[in-house]
Formats: sequence, structure tokens, C-alpha cells
Amino acid sequence: MTLFRAAFGAALLVACLDHAAMAAPQNVIFNGTVTATCTLVVATNGTMTVSPDLQSLSSHNSGGSAGTVTLTTTGGVSLSVDPVTLTTVPAADSTAITWTPTYSASGAHPIAETASSTALTVPGADLVSVHLAGTKGGSNRFANGNYQATVTLRCE
Repeated sequence: MTLFRAAFGAALLVACLDHAAMAAPQNVIFNGTVTATCTLVVATNGTMTVSPDLQSLSSHNSGGSAGTVTLTTTGGVSLSVDPVTLTTVPAADSTAITWTPTYSASGAHPIAETASSTALTVPGADLVSVHLAGTKGGSNRFANGNYQATVTLRCE
């Protein structure tokens, strides 16, 4: 009987080795998450020029130019400009300046010039034009010298 069991076991082993192994398909699952993102890259800085009455220093004045920024987003973000906080003015200019930053965009999210926050709900890329105007009130005028102001564009 032992001999029979050994012979049967050997025959069964040979029969199993003689057949190709059965392949069982398996699924591999991949997951991914894309969070709301926005990338801003400054392409050019802007230039402000003074108005003939010396009460406006602006990128909109003749000879001035907007700063440009490339924007790429997944959507689900908002675009805005902060109030101007960092300025340099010549010592001869001691009267108040009201700074007003604005922006517009062309591309996936066409935006007319605004100073307000704008929701960007869909993915895409844009060229954002950033403008800045400084104004004097009453009889005050811009003085001779170099002026510089920083506009912070936010996409968050």
C-alpha cells in the first residue's frame, strides 16, 4: 500500500508538472489627486509715466506699460492684487500718493481690467497684465526723481 501511495503521488506530481500553470489575471489600481494650484511667473515689469498735469504717475499714461505675468492653474482658485505697501519716492515728494493696482487677463480666463478678486474655476493658462496708477490730489504734483512701487499679484 505504501508503494501504491508513493507511485500515485509521483504520477500526480508528473501530471501537475506536465500542465502549464494556470494564469490568474489581477487588476492594479492607480489613484491620483490634483489639488487646486496656480503658478505665476513674471514675464516683464511695468513702467509708469507722468501725466502732463503731473498729478498721475501710471502705466496707463502715454509711454507707460503694464507688467505681464503668465498664469497657469488647475482652476478652483482666485486671482487678486494686494494694496501697494512697498514704495520708493524721491525726498522732494512729501505729499500723499494714492496707489491703485489693477489687472486684466487674456487666455483661458478673459478678465476685464479690475482691482477686485476674480474666481478662476476651470484649468487653463493666461497672460495677466498688471497696471499701477499713483495719483495726487488737490494742487499736489509729482516731484522730480525716481519712483518705484511693488504690486503683489495673488493666485490662491
